[in-house]
Amino acid sequence: MILRASRLAWLLCASLIYGCNTQSVEIYVSPDGFDAARGSRSAPVKSLQRAAELARENAGKLPVTIYLSGGTYALTEALSLGTEDGGTAESPVQWKAISGENPVISGGIPVDNWKEEADGSWSAQLPEAFLGTFRSLYINGKRATRARYPHEGYLRIGKAGKDLRTNFFFNENDIPEIEDAQGLELILMHDWSVTRIPVKTIDREAMQLTAVDSIGAYLNFFTLTHWEEHPRYYLENVPEFCDQPGEWYADFEDRLIYYRPKPGERIGNCSGIIPLSEKLIVIEGNENQHASYISFTGITFEHNAWQLPGHGYCGIQACMYTDRTAGKKVWSKIPAAIELNFADYCSFEQCIIRNTGTSGIWIRRSCLECEISKCHIYDISGNGVGIGEGNDRTIEGEPWWKVKPEEASTGNRVRQTLIENCGLQFHGAVGIWCGLVAGTVIEQNEIRDLPYTGISVGWWWTDELTTCKENTIHANHIHHILKILSDGGGIYSLGLQPGSRITNNLIHDVQVNAGRAESNGMFLDEGTRELLIENNIVYSIARSPLRFHKAKHPIMVRNNVLVCDDNIPPIAYNSTKEDDIQKVDNTILNEASESDMNRLRELLKDRLDP
Repeated sequence: MILRASRLAWLLCASLIYGCNTQSVEIYVSPDGFDAARGSRSAPVKSLQRAAELARENAGKLPVTIYLSGGTYALTEALSLGTEDGGTAESPVQWKAISGENPVISGGIPVDNWKEEADGSWSAQLPEAFLGTFRSLYINGKRATRARYPHEGYLRIGKAGKDLRTNFFFNENDIPEIEDAQGLELILMHDWSVTRIPVKTIDREAMQLTAVDSIGAYLNFFTLTHWEEHPRYYLENVPEFCDQPGEWYADFEDRLIYYRPKPGERIGNCSGIIPLSEKLIVIEGNENQHASYISFTGITFEHNAWQLPGHGYCGIQACMYTDRTAGKKVWSKIPAAIELNFADYCSFEQCIIRNTGTSGIWIRRSCLECEISKCHIYDISGNGVGIGEGNDRTIEGEPWWKVKPEEASTGNRVRQTLIENCGLQFHGAVGIWCGLVAGTVIEQNEIRDLPYTGISVGWWWTDELTTCKENTIHANHIHHILKILSDGGGIYSLGLQPGSRITNNLIHDVQVNAGRAESNGMFLDEGTRELLIENNIVYSIARSPLRFHKAKHPIMVRNNVLVCDDNIPPIAYNSTKEDDIQKVDNTILNEASESDMNRLRELLKDRLDP
């Protein structure tokens, strides 16, 4: 009996992959492993789910490290981690790439059985296991173009229909002949948001296009002509549009994908991926116990899907939209590939998040001291990063932050991260969105190549006291943004911001001013007050470097460098009293002055990376 007990103890030590005198656990995972294996380096398990089960046996008791070898880990649904999967400060649970290897967590399914059609396009049968629809196709790791018209740029509506909501008249020869409008999607630009909605009919004799529902959010001013008399639009997703290299179209009735290869692409060396899983990672505790001390390091996350609501996506701002499901007119928000709720001290470091059909990562409800650092987030359909919540969630009819302000996400950070090419399907997206949050730190990030705003903080349109306070936006490099929409900025704020600071940021190349409203370096919008704006450099802006709209005292603007030409004021005031904005020791430079531009170049030497 003593011998059996001793052997049992030895086997237990071995199964946990640590010596009896060692105070940590290591679990190894490989796409070539077996879930019946022990999880050792020489006998790794295969699935992330099995690795989580093994880690759970010691989570919170000993430090646990789950090592992922290189290769792809395919998910059909999210890896969900809860309170039992978390650790403590002394005994964290860490998911790590093995040094020098590149593990990829993918929510997609490969498509490789291409054959050439008579017209030079390729076709492939959808995998038998795939039963849904999708909105993205990736060829050799890059997002292909969903068949669209026009192939570049936009059309403009000729005249809005009588109700200014559901239909419009198009110009002669604008829309080519379409055999069947089933599946056709309209994408229409509002100043700061976009509508994606199925087309109901196209009357070619009347030159009239009618959508399945209202084009635009259920707000009084979201009419077709509120911002522009002839707003921009384009169309997607009929076979007639799939006629340019790099474009694709899916016939879901016949279960076929069609793709127009680019020059140099060959069937034998082109692999396709279609997204399946809506989410990749979910870390979620509950109101009584949060999921804590879970980290991911050196891992790539890619490929996830999101279906539009039945009556289309009608954006409000920053991936918020009106949800018309079952006749409701409530606000909702595009989900993210990675979501955290009721999570504390969780982190993503040196990770890649890309190729998403949703937003990238969202540190959402009641999260404390979570961090994203040294990551690369790109090729994202929605927002790059989200932190906190807006005012869409209610408790007994009241905004959540009035009833349970303790649920505000607090102390979360985004640092030294490159965020680019977001908003690829939902153009009103932003690089980093922060709702009604407290103590958030956004610092030393580069944010670039976006259709709309770089960083957005606050989500209440008055100066009423909310949970939004003491946030810091520091030393970020924000450039080449607002490339499609307008009425935003490199940094955008809403509402009362007590104790918040916007400092030492570099903002430039906001050159497109597409809609009715301005595009700015910073746009301090309705209710903004109790905010410090200091030591920022803002140049090469389509309009004023700073713009205030319905902002109120006190706001301090100090020691900033604002660059513009003679015809544009450095600070614009819309429904804002100029005397309410305190301005101290700011430097105003003229773009037309050679000496001023030389001075700017000297100032930039300390801000730009070599």
